[in-house]
Amino acid sequence: MAHSFAPVPRPVNEPLRDYAPCTPQRAALKARLGELQRDEMEIPLVIGGQEVRTGRTARAVCPHDHGHTLAVYHQAGPAEVEQAIKAALAAWKTWSEMEWPARAAVFLRAADLLAGPWRDTLNAACMLNQSKTAHQAEIDAACELIDFWRFNSHYAEWVYGQQPESAPGAWNYADYRPLEGFVFAVTPFNFASIAGNLPAAPALMGNVVVWKPASSALYTAYHIMKLLQQAGLPDGVINFVPGSGAEVGDAALHSPSLAGLHFTGSTSTFQAMWRGIAANIDRYAAYPRLVGETGGKDFVFVHASADVQAAVTALVRGAYEYQGQKCSAASRAYVPRSLWPQVEQELLARVSQIRVGSPLDFRNFMAAVIDRAAYDRIMGYIDVARSAPDMEILAGGRGDASQGYFIEPTVVLTTNPRSRLMVEEIFGPVLTIYVYEDARLDETLTLCDTTSPYALTGAIFAEDRHVIVKMMKALRHAAGNFYINDKPTGAVVGQQPFGGSRASGTNDKAGSYLNLLRWISVRAIKENFVPPAQVAYPFMAEE
Repeated sequence: MAHSFAPVPRPVNEPLRDYAPCTPQRAALKARLGELQRDEMEIPLVIGGQEVRTGRTARAVCPHDHGHTLAVYHQAGPAEVEQAIKAALAAWKTWSEMEWPARAAVFLRAADLLAGPWRDTLNAACMLNQSKTAHQAEIDAACELIDFWRFNSHYAEWVYGQQPESAPGAWNYADYRPLEGFVFAVTPFNFASIAGNLPAAPALMGNVVVWKPASSALYTAYHIMKLLQQAGLPDGVINFVPGSGAEVGDAALHSPSLAGLHFTGSTSTFQAMWRGIAANIDRYAAYPRLVGETGGKDFVFVHASADVQAAVTALVRGAYEYQGQKCSAASRAYVPRSLWPQVEQELLARVSQIRVGSPLDFRNFMAAVIDRAAYDRIMGYIDVARSAPDMEILAGGRGDASQGYFIEPTVVLTTNPRSRLMVEEIFGPVLTIYVYEDARLDETLTLCDTTSPYALTGAIFAEDRHVIVKMMKALRHAAGNFYINDKPTGAVVGQQPFGGSRASGTNDKAGSYLNLLRWISVRAIKENFVPPAQVAYPFMAEE
């Protein structure tokens, strides 16, 4: 054990590369894209540091070219989940008792590897498997994941430094213990950074993890697992178990050793898992910690005093970057009647200029949605808009799944502020707009607050400070991440801790110390230097 205090290097947000034409970064990324496309992989499970092949295989493909197989991957069943739990528990004692700077060093090294030699690999994998443009991949698979690993290490140092006061003659201190058991990390398809953070954050605090990545983004997740191994992550600390949600999830939730759930995904899935944990509550050695981020129906609310150009830019970027497949994506908008002619004209002009196609063509702003199920679901909502008497499709509305799962950026105008497209999460490139009468601002703010069950992100646009204050108060509980004159997407680690409440999750704020607090169990310790030797207290003496 080192007899010194080694502070974590002060983190700064990873600089964003722009991959402009004729730059070395662009050339290197394109070269790595070509290499990964030519090399079909076999992806095993990773349990206790060992590769496990079950023979139950499926394909990882490119959403923009679903005939192209990137990898064949093996799928876990209940037996492999049990094996992963045993491997995690076997690693628990050594990892949980390791000094926290040694644990942090693994993730700090992983961050530097990703910032350097692994950057093109992770970005290329994200572009191919998740159909992200170079810009979106750079933001996600490189910068945000690097930031998670660096900032979480910094926040861990802060957490461990929070100690109680001591009275004369005694020494009080807090022992920040990891949870007893394993954490089950369930990660989504849409963000490589979330895939890398959900298992890593609990592990940083001394926990061991069984990780089930989304099947549709498995290729990217496997590269993250290999990166962590290269960074020196000990065997068994994080166990990689792809497979069906039912088979892997049910087996994990049934284990008496379940200590926590770290989840990002759909509201319905999180609620089902919560019910499963409740049904098994008397089986567990301790009450599991439940942390979930579950989506949103995110709004942009425009006031009559708003800058139209800024508002329209936010609508386009917020709604259509990464095909609207962000839990923070702008999905509903409220625009005053007085500004609607300008907003409509500018919005439709900009949407008409959006190029949709393969992310390998760097000129494209949008690529494909993740898979056939997503394509069908999104097109189903567009069909609802096409047939509803209170909705009108102003732009887009068409899709083509013949080679890739492509859907045009779609703008829908509704006269019903509580229509399905204003209430339900679509998770695709569909923006629904309600035009409100300027004189009904208060009423419309209430509509915005109460229409959707979600409360993840939201944005307001106004220049009048009195109005901004009014809108902030009216929408105080409508979004966990609230933006003023900015799009509702793009939270940066260390700057805007991310999460929402209501149906959007437990609001435990990924990318801050608040999330790390969920993965520790505090032991309060008091040492009395000169303990009393008498039972009687002074008040008991005679007058």
